Amino acid sequence: MSSKAIKRRPCSAQTDKASEKHMEVTLPDAMTESLLGNSPPEDKSKRYEPTTRSNFWSGTRQECIRWAHLVSTFIAQSARKIVNVLSEFGSLLARFFGCSSAPQCSPNGKTVPFNLSPLQEERLRLLRQRLDVPYDCSSVKHQDALKELWRLAYPNRQVPPLKSDLWKEMGWQNSDPATDFRAGGFMSLENLIYFARNYPDSFHKLLHKADGERAEWEYPFAVAGVNISYMLVQMLDLQSGNMSTIAGAHFVRLLENDDAAFDNLFCVAFQMLDAHWLARGASYMEFNEVLKYTRVQLEQELALGGICRVENMPSFRMLKK
Repeated sequence: MSSKAIKRRPCSAQTDKASEKHMEVTLPDAMTESLLGNSPPEDKSKRYEPTTRSNFWSGTRQECIRWAHLVSTFIAQSARKIVNVLSEFGSLLARFFGCSSAPQCSPNGKTVPFNLSPLQEERLRLLRQRLDVPYDCSSVKHQDALKELWRLAYPNRQVPPLKSDLWKEMGWQNSDPATDFRAGGFMSLENLIYFARNYPDSFHKLLHKADGERAEWEYPFAVAGVNISYMLVQMLDLQSGNMSTIAGAHFVRLLENDDAAFDNLFCVAFQMLDAHWLARGASYMEFNEVLKYTRVQLEQELALGGICRVENMPSFRMLKK
């Protein structure tokens, strides 16, 4: 049976056009404002023009506008400084009284410490324990988990030997899937199994590339899942134990209401990656770039107000059970 993990045909010109379409850069409005030093040179022929009532009022009006601009700029700058001072003072009070339950941003872009509930601490500890487990091809438990993933992916087909070219159909790069886990570890296999069990419709559509017009060189499904697991660990700063990233601090909130927050976030990230893939018209060599876009969107959605569960994230609506 032929492998369907990656279609080895040349990329079409349509892919290049689609990628160019998504490389637009939008400058902020402030970049379009003229600077004071860029005013046109003075016209010397008008320097000694006699003062009349009309040009007197015209000059006065221009002077008023200039001073109004200076005053408004001063007020805006002062307001920003006042807001920053109040924000830092509020964070200090919250930490002093021990009532800070949400992440606060420091001037260097990191997060300041905040209190975790006992439930959050326990779920975070269990999650970090999972990170430390590599995939072990000699472990019966790990072998059974890999076979379970096959049964969930292809319920009407016999499970192949642990080393077989048939595994490439699922999107493993080699006949032995054990060689593809690497940094993802055993947890990345658990993430894929969770995805297949809890959102089977989305899982099978992504596995079989059922939605949209696909590139001629497609990303391998299973290996993409391993890469997504690893990306989430880095984004949330789970390995260091410091939770120094803003995304990681926001993620901790989710653990209060959902012990499977990481697995659910994995499912959202996988569905989100495929949506970016289709929108970009991407091909195999652009996978890392699409993964970066996915990370940025995840960070933005985690930072939204009112996100207490993964189900509250806007992109969660894309998942189908």
